[in-house]
Amino acid sequence: MREFRQVRLYSYVVARDFGFAPNPFHGFCTLATCKPTIRVRAAGGDWVVGTGSAPHALRGYLVYAMRVSEVITFDSYWRDPRFGQKKPNLHGSKKQAFGDNIYHRATQHGPWVQSDSHHSLGNGAVNSRNLADDTKTPNVLVSTDFAYFRGSGPAIPAELRTFNGYDLCAGRGYKSNFPAELIEAFVEWFRSLRAEGCLGVPRDWSRTA
Repeated sequence: MREFRQVRLYSYVVARDFGFAPNPFHGFCTLATCKPTIRVRAAGGDWVVGTGSAPHALRGYLVYAMRVSEVITFDSYWRDPRFGQKKPNLHGSKKQAFGDNIYHRATQHGPWVQSDSHHSLGNGAVNSRNLADDTKTPNVLVSTDFAYFRGSGPAIPAELRTFNGYDLCAGRGYKSNFPAELIEAFVEWFRSLRAEGCLGVPRDWSRTA
């Protein structure tokens, strides 16, 4: 008999919003870098919710929400033609420059190759710190059921901020110990927005060349 698995919701603060993590472009919302503790735990059907940061006066606002459609590895992500447009091109548009499809292995058991990208050093060399953090897990979260608002998203309703002692919004790190009733309430509210896909340009693009 198949064991029932409770859907989980992972909430965290999007401190840096460049369209890189998450990357909401080309019909898929992907989380392929940063947040390895979420990427290693989240499974198909789970929700990942990013909210705004206090320094940008956006605490309590929804940046994006995605229902995980599939979990794949870096190598699968790199080879899959669906995600070819997510490979970075630093000489292209900003959408291309902030592509998050940056890791693969040249051989089956070889070291990770990091493409020249937002997570590399300024001269294109490997940023070993980012590589070490990103590759703590090879998991990439993929969603076709998402809405990305950037900093112009709606305020999280008060009832989801004080839900029987639970606050949907995280501070540092992330939260995932939410009761099923809160997750159901969030999904009902999110669906009521009738929002789909990428609905704006990343907030931090305004401070890039």
